[in-house]
Amino acid sequence: MEEILFKSTRSDGAGITASEAILKGLADDGGLFVPMKMPCLDKTMDELSKMTYQELAYEVMKLFFTDFTEEELKSCIERAYDEKFDTEEIAPLAEVEGAYFLELFHGPTIAFKDMALQILPHLLTTSAKKNGVTNDIVILTATSGDTGKAALAGFAGVEGTHIIVFYPHGGVSPIQERQMVTQKGDNTHVVAIEGNFDEAQTGVKNIFGDKELAKELADKGYQFSSANSINIGRLIPQVAYYVYAYAKLVAAGKVGEGEKINVVVPTGNFGNILAAYYAKCIGAPIDKLVCASNENKVLFDFFASGEYDRNREFILTSSPSMDILISSNLERLIYKIAGEDAEANKAFMDQLTSGGKYEITPEMREQLKDFYGNFATEEETADAIKRLYEETGYIMDTHTAVGRRVFEKFKSDVPSDNVTVIASTASPFKFTRSVMNAIDPAYDAKGDFELVDELSRIGNIKIPKAIEEIRNADIIHKDVVEVNGMKDIVEKILSE
Repeated sequence: MEEILFKSTRSDGAGITASEAILKGLADDGGLFVPMKMPCLDKTMDELSKMTYQELAYEVMKLFFTDFTEEELKSCIERAYDEKFDTEEIAPLAEVEGAYFLELFHGPTIAFKDMALQILPHLLTTSAKKNGVTNDIVILTATSGDTGKAALAGFAGVEGTHIIVFYPHGGVSPIQERQMVTQKGDNTHVVAIEGNFDEAQTGVKNIFGDKELAKELADKGYQFSSANSINIGRLIPQVAYYVYAYAKLVAAGKVGEGEKINVVVPTGNFGNILAAYYAKCIGAPIDKLVCASNENKVLFDFFASGEYDRNREFILTSSPSMDILISSNLERLIYKIAGEDAEANKAFMDQLTSGGKYEITPEMREQLKDFYGNFATEEETADAIKRLYEETGYIMDTHTAVGRRVFEKFKSDVPSDNVTVIASTASPFKFTRSVMNAIDPAYDAKGDFELVDELSRIGNIKIPKAIEEIRNADIIHKDVVEVNGMKDIVEKILSE
């Protein structure tokens, strides 16, 4: 198999191996790692359609992680996708009123982030061994809600690692916050910041770029890595479930092999939809990639105008994991449509840092024809939940509802007979109050766990283990800092 190397989106130079890129997380120049060449699927969809999730995931990941042996990669996959998921299929498809919901929330923290963050710790520790790393790996990550808990659950108790998660105080759902602050594990740390997600993410990037701090910590036996979707070891596992969704549609006779589908992805940081784009690039027959935003519609405006502009009001919505104005993973797409010109990409990113915006060229916009962007207001999101529940009994979370509403707008704007898959990114139990209020505002008078029980009753859905575990759990993590105190608390944690 041809070796695939990875390079930064912001500079030219020799490529590095997959394991080196996974270990580093972020390139030294602040860029993101991308494959120097896009591989191609070497199995037919008919062959893939007969595979389990684990078998298919190997067929996708082996194309990118070419310095892992078959034994190493299969071991990572088997340890990640096991009984921690509450369904043998790992990512089942639910056919509901004209679309297929790809349910990505059957893992231990009931959100799609589990699909990548259950395997990332194994990829990282394997990469460390392959590269002779003896330092402890410190995972530093910012979360808008779901990444944090999924990363904490993935890394808790993993020898040779520590994890520090920053989240916006008051900017995540009550269930999301409780999941994080009750996390057990001597190597886990959770810190709330007095700011929004973009400020948390920028703070983390600044810590990564602090060379003096890196040297100071290296002397103490630590080195940083990332669990955010900026890490290529987080992004590539997500490519697998889009290929899996197509293969399962083939297996069920819903599409003929080679027949194209559309994919709708509720998106904030652009990682999940970028994974769908990568799936298309390696040979999955995907036609349109539908980018669904909430009222923080910076991506919708970008696809509509070619200008990315984060200079706007930051809105707290009922879909907090998408409350993002700096979509970090978009950089990988910008690099691609700029003709893989690192200098041009860096100029755009420098403009974003200095002035908060950049505008791509008409030639670059021509290459975005595969994408369709739209957004859903808070009212439209709530209405989508209520209508689908009343018409079918199916209950979706607020993020998936953004995707569902944008799917309806897409159907009206772009006539298409293609089968459509909507990425269902979280369990409704993760955003119980917003979901139940959408169905009936009278529910707002009830407590959080009363609502959990009621959601289970009206939807005839078993309460996930992840929710039962936090019902009476003790709060362990209580730190709250200002944005400018993030570096100090990292140093404090690692000196204890």
